[in-house]
Amino acid sequence: MLSAPQREEERQVPGTDGSLLQTVPRNVVQSIRAFRVSELQSEAMRLGQHFLYAHCAQAQTRQQVLAAVADSFNAPKHVGKNYDALAEGLTSMFHKSGDQPGFLIVLEQLPNTPKFDKEARENLLDVFRDAADFWSEKKVAFRVFFSFQ
Repeated sequence: MLSAPQREEERQVPGTDGSLLQTVPRNVVQSIRAFRVSELQSEAMRLGQHFLYAHCAQAQTRQQVLAAVADSFNAPKHVGKNYDALAEGLTSMFHKSGDQPGFLIVLEQLPNTPKFDKEARENLLDVFRDAADFWSEKKVAFRVFFSFQ
């Protein structure tokens, strides 16, 4: 007879990454909502995926947000110069470095300022959406969670 924990494992949807991200698609950009950063970091470690975190509360402009993201991700400085450089850093730069185990990214406290308005935020998130599409084609998980100030 099976024990209760084994039956729970059998009920999990095949191909999911575990209980925390079970309902989250493998390639998505979404609001952080009820997730906690520490839990997401632990889940990334459990899955053996890259965990990239950027706290952007101090940034006020597009350039400052890009620089904060590049700096937080320990990316080369040029990655923080513009959206195209960031896109290249999130896709081909990682792809050229070899097989990737997956990515779990948190962009916390994106600013809501006159110099980083709704359009600028959407442009930034579009870069991450495009990267999610890129990695989806490669069958690599790329989940991005964000929050606004």
